[in-house]
Amino acid sequence: MKYIVCVKQVPDTSGKVAVKEDGTMDRSKMATIINPDDLNAVEAALSLKDKNPDAKVVVVSMGPPPAAGMLHEILAMGADEAVLVSGREFGGSDTFATSQILAGAIAHIGIESDDVIFCGRQAIDGDTAQVGPQIAEKLGIPQVSYAADIEQNGNKLKVKRVLEDGYMNIEVETPCLVTCIKELNTPRYMTVRGILEFDKKPYSVFDFEMLKDEPLIELDTIGLKGSPTNVYKSFSPPVKGAGKMIEATESGISAMVEELAEKHII
Repeated sequence: MKYIVCVKQVPDTSGKVAVKEDGTMDRSKMATIINPDDLNAVEAALSLKDKNPDAKVVVVSMGPPPAAGMLHEILAMGADEAVLVSGREFGGSDTFATSQILAGAIAHIGIESDDVIFCGRQAIDGDTAQVGPQIAEKLGIPQVSYAADIEQNGNKLKVKRVLEDGYMNIEVETPCLVTCIKELNTPRYMTVRGILEFDKKPYSVFDFEMLKDEPLIELDTIGLKGSPTNVYKSFSPPVKGAGKMIEATESGISAMVEELAEKHII
């Protein structure tokens, strides 16, 4: 049994976003972090492994060589194996091409009847929430998105899925893919033993040459050439002005109504 987790290294957007002259994000000038929702996916896999000690947690990421540091952190959290999918041919991929590449990498690893693939709901640098579902479609397996609770019983998962106005309880058979939201769990920290021993765990790099024989990996469907969409422009949102506090008294409420009327809001 394998729990395969897709993770992404993303720019830390909590600070100022560095933008190139052409309007694209300058990732080289920004600190990077593990995508927050992906950490919930990692924790989901590790929590199920705690109940199924014979299972293996394999973490997969597509990115440049420096993404190895992120994968080392996740190995130190308790993952058993890490795979970095990296190569010039993969550069410039949008969500369609990225899911194509990750699906090909997962197929190369191999999917068994009791395997589960976990993804974060979405990445903070794109907020599309498309890659996870696209991976499932390309692998031809069922998917459940926005998981707020997961229980496993043999080859079946019971998933509590969040909707805009409530919840949906779904039962799905493995192999399947689940996307995770932050309400699902609280990610664990790296352990001292994990930090000392992560380099003893299997770590692989899948390049284009290794994956080119996979049916999903073709030059026409990956990288810039295989990306039907592109980012037009990236920018930091304008800073909002300071708010105005009005005391909740009769005179304060009257003053607020007058101000709103002056600005033609009411």
